[in-house]
Amino acid sequence: MDQPPKSPERKRMKTRRLFAWSVHFYTALGLVAAGAMVVAIIEGGTAREGGAASFRLAFLLMVIATVIDATDGTLARRVRVKEVLPGFDGRRLDDLIDFQTYTALPLLLLFMAGILPPGQEAWLLVPLLASAYGFCQVSAKTDDGYFLGFPSYWNVIAFYLYVLQPPGEMAIALLLIFSLLTFVPFRYLYPTQRGRLNRFTIQLGFLWCLLVVWILGRLPDVKTAQDRYADDLTWILTVVSLFFPAYYLGMSWLVSLRLWKKRRKTLARTTGDGASLIQH
Repeated sequence: MDQPPKSPERKRMKTRRLFAWSVHFYTALGLVAAGAMVVAIIEGGTAREGGAASFRLAFLLMVIATVIDATDGTLARRVRVKEVLPGFDGRRLDDLIDFQTYTALPLLLLFMAGILPPGQEAWLLVPLLASAYGFCQVSAKTDDGYFLGFPSYWNVIAFYLYVLQPPGEMAIALLLIFSLLTFVPFRYLYPTQRGRLNRFTIQLGFLWCLLVVWILGRLPDVKTAQDRYADDLTWILTVVSLFFPAYYLGMSWLVSLRLWKKRRKTLARTTGDGASLIQH
């Protein structure tokens, strides 16, 4: 007996579900990248010649994971995954992957690459715990489209500590400062949100990403004669690439300052109006 033909509405819903699951699968590719990072980092830490090639691969995988994270939200909104698949929480999957690729694995790389002075590796637990706090905050992403507190970009910090290799005391100080900023309620740009400033940030970030890939391509397979992971030109290019982190932090703090001043003016005006009503 022939089955009745499927209605156009059922076909459309089936197609929408297929697209929604495809977006979730795309997000899950970040987890695949994370698994490959673990292998590369462990290989780098156990290699006889310093593991520079493996660490470089790990950073390239971090770039790939970041690109996936930066684009999957747009795709999810486009196909309305929450509406089509209400029983599957894509944000949980995203957070699960992000904690690994933005925090745990970059910090593990710093440990395995020996970036901190011997005996000082326990300081890496501070950003690990601070990031766990940040990820668990209900207001980690504000209603007006910002991150609240430093958004755990430890992959970026790990990249610069790895390539530039500042003195051990400076490296520890940077880890502690940015860990503390996780608890300070400054707003940080959330580039995938709408707005002219976010569009410009994405454009600038794209150029920065290309520069980072170029720098990673220049990193040697073994340490240099000076026991560094980068030659002189690569080191200079890395310093130049700091323009984007400096722009991101500076603009985020400027936005926070403006919003704080605006709230103070509003509060002062409200308090003044209330006092006038009481007097009358």
